[in-house]
Amino acid sequence: MMTASAFRSILIANRGEIACRIIATARRLGCRTIAVHSPVDSCSPHVRLADDAVLLGPDVAAQSYLSIERLIEAARSSGAEAIHPGYGFLSENADFARACRDAGLIFIGPSPDAIAVMGDKAAAKRRMVAAGVPCLPGYQDSNQSDEAFLTASRAIGYPIMIKAAAGGGGRGMRRVESEPELIAALPLARSESEQAFGAGDLILERALDRPRHVEIQIFCDSQGHAIHLGERDCSVQRRHQKVLEESPCPVMTDDLRAEMGAAAILAAQSVDYVGAGTVEYMLDADGRFYFLEMNTRLQVEHPVTEMVTGLDLVELQLRVARGEPLGLTQNDITLTGHAIEARLYAEDPARGFLPCSGAIERWIAPSGDGIRVDAGIESGSEVSPHYDPLIAKIIARGPSRAIACQRLEAALQATGIAGLQTNRDFLIAAVREPAFQAGEAMTAFVGDMLPGGDFKPLALPGGVLAAACVLQLRQASRDALQTAVTLPAALLGWHSAGRLSSSYAYQIEGMNKPVTTSAVSLGTDAYRVQLAGDFHLVEIISERPGHARLIIDGRRQLARFEHLDRARIFLMIGDHAVTLGNQIGAPQARDEAVASGRVTAPMHGLLVEVCIAPGDRVTKGDRIAVLEAMKMQHEIRADLDGIIVEIGQAGGSQVKSGQRLFIIEPDTTKQDDAP
Repeated sequence: MMTASAFRSILIANRGEIACRIIATARRLGCRTIAVHSPVDSCSPHVRLADDAVLLGPDVAAQSYLSIERLIEAARSSGAEAIHPGYGFLSENADFARACRDAGLIFIGPSPDAIAVMGDKAAAKRRMVAAGVPCLPGYQDSNQSDEAFLTASRAIGYPIMIKAAAGGGGRGMRRVESEPELIAALPLARSESEQAFGAGDLILERALDRPRHVEIQIFCDSQGHAIHLGERDCSVQRRHQKVLEESPCPVMTDDLRAEMGAAAILAAQSVDYVGAGTVEYMLDADGRFYFLEMNTRLQVEHPVTEMVTGLDLVELQLRVARGEPLGLTQNDITLTGHAIEARLYAEDPARGFLPCSGAIERWIAPSGDGIRVDAGIESGSEVSPHYDPLIAKIIARGPSRAIACQRLEAALQATGIAGLQTNRDFLIAAVREPAFQAGEAMTAFVGDMLPGGDFKPLALPGGVLAAACVLQLRQASRDALQTAVTLPAALLGWHSAGRLSSSYAYQIEGMNKPVTTSAVSLGTDAYRVQLAGDFHLVEIISERPGHARLIIDGRRQLARFEHLDRARIFLMIGDHAVTLGNQIGAPQARDEAVASGRVTAPMHGLLVEVCIAPGDRVTKGDRIAVLEAMKMQHEIRADLDGIIVEIGQAGGSQVKSGQRLFIIEPDTTKQDDAP
């Protein structure tokens, strides 16, 4: 058996930004690092950063990143002595931790027994009640019948949260306000839990209205020392997935922090915990807190704690895993300044935040004072539908919360991804919300911000379109000059009948926007741009590859841009980040009006359930199928009243975005109520 103090090589059983993060610290400490990957990740940054890499299996996570057998074999074949699980995948899987131990490998995390207890929400809740940690009223018994849940719910009182006993990350979680909602939600929660965690057991908890979600970072070593590193406020969530996290919590007091920290350490010590862990609480307006769960791993949001404590949490994990003492006492921990993290997801906020997949044509990361970017992507990376849509984290630190907010907003404005949709614009809007600026965000924050559920991006100003066509015109001029033999640069844009006009047509929100641009005066950097009857004046102050300082209609603005090809430009100005392609000379896409009732897949994914059969009569809004993509289940609903006349795909099928699933024939047999 390998002794803890001896390991010098680490296999990272993960991918993306967390694999890159772990590799950076491990290599700094002199450890050899081994990456694992699926075929789609073979050229990913985490693979290139590692000293060695092992192909696990197919892209499907169950046959690669979730395969215990293949990960253990990868460790053996590469000579790894320890395994770091990161977060997600198998990081909280007791069987994986046990398999590592049985194979003579050091698992960089807590014991299998601690993971098993805390990974089962029902068992964890029972253990916390026994240990005296404050808990919400709920139901966590082994009887999983609908009748048992209905009986328990009457005693608990509504509203109620349904949660997957075996999981986290919001999967299998539903809030219900009444008994009929509970009856309808139980089978869907069971199905999502089964798909995500391989177990359909559920628990119930009384739901708090408008609480904060506050968690305590703890560390325990094998010598019996335990400390906490302060708190993180993770109240800004959507579908129970965290969006913005910060440290310290805006309403925290020294006394409350000490009380919550002591309870978190008590929770950890009740299961003989060793390593990094996070105890999550609900905090109400009166300062009462209640245990939610314990995450037995490194958290996604750990950078904010690192930025206010000055500690490297991965380094602490490695030291504890080697059997070393923490070397820190509670008095050594101080929180300095304020840090906020924003999670950048590959998703389309304008379409109900549907996950997106595809190639990243350009990745533009922000930089500056107090800015940290944790990312596992680069230009050319592929975002796969098989994995979580989190692609990067933007973190800002400042001496005060106000400055941290300002820096985060500026960093998000300087963040760009061309090739697929992200939630960047939504994050900017969220950071600007008065409630967030004031530190008053509760768990209902996103629901209050988006009462209709969808995010409506800002309309694209004409000045941005004008700037795009000017930058494209200048690039076209440079291209022409390179191919010309004797043409002087001063003659570009000149025509004997007057100044030469170049025409552009951009497609915005499905409509062509004709744009015409021409030089204001020969030999200057000023352009007069016509757009749908309006005129814009664009002047170039300075320009270098990827950057330009402009005056647009009298206002100075900084533009960041990438010419994707001769027809397309990715442009970032202020809040706007957009890919624009000149439609003139390009094949025109036909505007095919999709027949009403033609139901297509909104994204790549697994059709886990088909709820209808040919001949069934459905009403608009009825759930007709469930699609699983990027670790979440999405309901597909009928868009009209009618009869199912075609089922194109059976349950269990992998489907592509836009693939036809069903056809609903409009119901013409309905009679008016009036005689």
